[in-house]
Amino acid sequence: MSKLNLEAFSKAPLNTEPYEYMVVRDFVDKGALSDAQTSYPEVPGPGSHPPGGLEIRDGFKSLINELEGPEFRKAVEKKFDVDLTDRPTMYTVRGYCRARDGKIHTDSKTKIITVLLYMNDKSWPSDTGRLRILRNGTDLEDYADEVEPAGGTLIVFRRSDNSWHGHHSFEGQRRAIQLNWVTDQSVVDREQNRHGFSSRLKQLFKARG
Repeated sequence: MSKLNLEAFSKAPLNTEPYEYMVVRDFVDKGALSDAQTSYPEVPGPGSHPPGGLEIRDGFKSLINELEGPEFRKAVEKKFDVDLTDRPTMYTVRGYCRARDGKIHTDSKTKIITVLLYMNDKSWPSDTGRLRILRNGTDLEDYADEVEPAGGTLIVFRRSDNSWHGHHSFEGQRRAIQLNWVTDQSVVDREQNRHGFSSRLKQLFKARG
C-alpha cells in the first residue's frame, strides 16, 4: 500500500497565479509519517544536507523511495503537464532553521520541479517560518498563499523566473525534505558535492564544539 495520498494529489487544484504551484495537506499516511519522523536522520546543523552524509534508514528511507518512485513522478507529470522522463532527481534534508534563513528566492534555473514535504509535528508552534508564495522578489508581505509547515504537508511548484517564495525569520527545529527534478545528472553531482562539503564542515564544527 502506498504511503502517499496520490488521490488527494490528483484532486488538489493546480494554482497558476502567481506561478504554478499546489498544496496537499496530509499527503503522507499517518502511520508512515510517524515512522519517517521516528527515523528522521540527525542533521549536524541548519541548512540543506544531502543523503550521502546522513543515516537514511527505516521509515524515512521507505518514504524517500516512494517520492522518487514512478507513481509519484507520473502524478507530477500529469498535474504540471511536464515530461520528466530521464530527468534525474536529487533531494536534501533540513532539520533546523537559522534566523537568517527563509530569504526570498526562486530556486536555481537547473531545477524543473521543486517538491517540499514538511516533517514537523501536525501543529506548527509559530506564526513565523510559514512558507509564502510571493508575487514578487522584494516584498514578503505581498503573498498569494501562506503554508503552515505541519507534518505531512506537501508543496510542489514549477520553477520559473518568478517562482518567488520565502518566510519570516524563524529559529529552531523545522524539518523538511526538498526533492527536485533537475535538468541533468551534472546538476545532481555538483549540488550534492556542494551541500555535502557544507554538511561535513558543520559536522566537524559540531564535534569540536
